[in-house]
This record gives sequence, C-alpha cells and structure tokens, in this order.
Amino acid sequence: MNTQSNGGPVVVEEDAAPTEKPLGSRAPHFIKRSRPLHVSWQVGVFVVGLAVVVAGVIMLPLPGPGWLVIFGGMAIWATEFVWAQLVLRWTKRKVTEAAQKALDPKVRRRNIILTTVGVVIIAALLAVYVWKFGLAMPWNVSE
Repeated sequence: MNTQSNGGPVVVEEDAAPTEKPLGSRAPHFIKRSRPLHVSWQVGVFVVGLAVVVAGVIMLPLPGPGWLVIFGGMAIWATEFVWAQLVLRWTKRKVTEAAQKALDPKVRRRNIILTTVGVVIIAALLAVYVWKFGLAMPWNVSE
C-alpha cells in the first residue's frame, strides 16, 4: 500500500474512466468576451454543422460516407453546443460497447453462422430462379 507524505494511504482506482473534457463552448476567449460576437459565432457554427449534417443525410441513399459525414457535422456542433457534446459522448459510449460485444467469440461465431446461412439461402434462391427463368431479368420474364 502506498502512503502519502503525511502517512495516509493513497487510493488508486484501476478502473477509473478517462477524464472527459468539460461541457460548453470551445470558442476562443476573445469571442466569448463579447456577447454579440459569441452569438454570431454560434450561429456560424450551427449553419456549418447543419450544412455538413444535411450533406451526410443526402449521402445516405447516394454513394458516399453518409453516417461518417453526419457524425462529422455533430462534431462541429459539439465544439459549441452542450446538447451535441452529450449526444456525441452517448454515441461514442454505444459504439465502444458494440465493438466490445462484436469482439466476443460467441457473438462472432453466431454472426458467422447467420451470415453463412443467409448466403446459402440467397444462393439457393438465385439457383432456382436461374434454373426456372434463365438469365433473364425479372422485369423481362413473361409468364
């Protein structure tokens, strides 16, 4: 057991969570000093973050990294807004939990089995379709 210089015990937490940044605006000090300038800064951050989030939403059905861009927009908002900081902290926590769960050998084995069964079913359905209709596209099949 470690002792402090005054003879008292030192408590060391092994599972201590990493310290998180304090919530609130990360605007430069000279901007926070002036209320109108700070509000203008917040409006600018909101508009830029909104543009990035909208671009991410547009990318969801189209080619592109939609979710990555949406989280990028959230990160832009999180530089200024507490609600976005809380959403990002929650999202990071959930992603970390999901990653830990995915690394579990039982879960990996189950996922591999389900994927294999799904591929076999799709291959069987595709084989039946090709056997019955040939290589004709479904919209060209006349029955």
